[in-house]
Amino acid sequence: MQLVQEFNHYPSIDRIFSLVHNMEDAVFLDSSLKNQLGRYSIIGLNPYLKLVKGEQFTINGQICSEKFETWVKKYLKTHNEKNNTGLPLVSGAIGYFSYDYGRQKEKVQSRHEQKLHIPDCILVFYDNFIIEDHLAHKLYLAANSHGQDAADGINQMIKLLKDAETETVPFVKSTYPAPKMTADFSKEDYMDAVQRMIHYIIEGDIYIANMTQQLQIASPMPPFEFFNQLRQNNPSPFGGYFNYGDFQVVSASPERFLKMTDGMVQTRPIKGTRKRGITPEEDAVLKQELEQSGKDKSELLMIVDLERNDLNRVCIPGSVKVDELFSVETYATVFHLIANVTGTLRPELTIMDLLEAAFPGGSITGAPKLRAMELIDELEHSRRNLYTGSMGYLSLDGSCDFNIVIRTALYKNGIYHLGVGGGITFESDLAFEYEETLQKAKALLEALGGDIYADCIG
Repeated sequence: MQLVQEFNHYPSIDRIFSLVHNMEDAVFLDSSLKNQLGRYSIIGLNPYLKLVKGEQFTINGQICSEKFETWVKKYLKTHNEKNNTGLPLVSGAIGYFSYDYGRQKEKVQSRHEQKLHIPDCILVFYDNFIIEDHLAHKLYLAANSHGQDAADGINQMIKLLKDAETETVPFVKSTYPAPKMTADFSKEDYMDAVQRMIHYIIEGDIYIANMTQQLQIASPMPPFEFFNQLRQNNPSPFGGYFNYGDFQVVSASPERFLKMTDGMVQTRPIKGTRKRGITPEEDAVLKQELEQSGKDKSELLMIVDLERNDLNRVCIPGSVKVDELFSVETYATVFHLIANVTGTLRPELTIMDLLEAAFPGGSITGAPKLRAMELIDELEHSRRNLYTGSMGYLSLDGSCDFNIVIRTALYKNGIYHLGVGGGITFESDLAFEYEETLQKAKALLEALGGDIYADCIG
């Protein structure tokens, strides 16, 4: 049985989540930038099925000998549930796929020691969801009966709403010492790696690749406080907070990787970045510079071609189209150049088939994808881990929405781990590419009280 209840007056969804964020497997898909892309925010509650793919595949903690992808495909087909509500998710799972999951899927070996230990993938199926429609200004409670009675689930969520309304503890902004930051590249080493990547491009190995450096940020600021600071300073359409007990994920991602509704697939790659100006005049100049940049348009076109090829592997022939190209989106600290590619999934396939065909996203690998991933591991100094993977939801009605894990920090053992990178072509300017990585880290570092140009970076 499934129950869905609607509310017109309700406490803010971030306040609701604040009461449950400490619970293990508490998840919040947060569209703090409330536009058409970021229409819905979703909280998952009361998990009944937890799939973890690491060195072994476990289901609710028990080892499963079946292949992870095979098991998920069968489960989605045998547990299909219609969703006639118009809401994005009323039954299904929320979780992530790491970049390392995709690297292993593509059989790309890594030369790097695994220093940060988290599962390659976690999918948690929840009985209850709280969904806010930011455009309609409505809140919905969805309860299922997989692990508990749906009516009980509704009552628990109503109590949570009432608690959030009556919560009187004032928010006190704490003061923390400046974070201590280190990077796995110096500026000179990063520019040298970019130069080597350009050499591979000139030699014809690849057309474009993404180059990443990793920052480690030691800070006493708790991850949920960091999340609240970040969502205020840098609202994003595809952000979120995941609490997995011994580690937390804080995301302010601007990029959608894959969305599917009623078999209609969308991917929305970003390629091209400019920082925001200090004055409106400088802002306008920088935006126009991005709009007119031949290099950035060339980057985006190459990735669009790759994404089209990925979708054509699983979509109905002739259905894949580019319906938006070279649009500029505005965020708190940067401008981005984006495109939109759509297609129709073949009816016999599932979300997992789509993910297998397209993951990891071409915008953060390069083209051709496999060779770009090999060179990424050769030239970068660390495993990417979760960075440039995807986090989001998959629904039992066959829908999904996943971001690209950028502008995202993974917190474990007192350290925030943050990747920042950019697309490299034969036209790349070495110093500009390094500067772009810092601009992409800017919002997250400032939310932690750090200085983007602190001497300890690089």
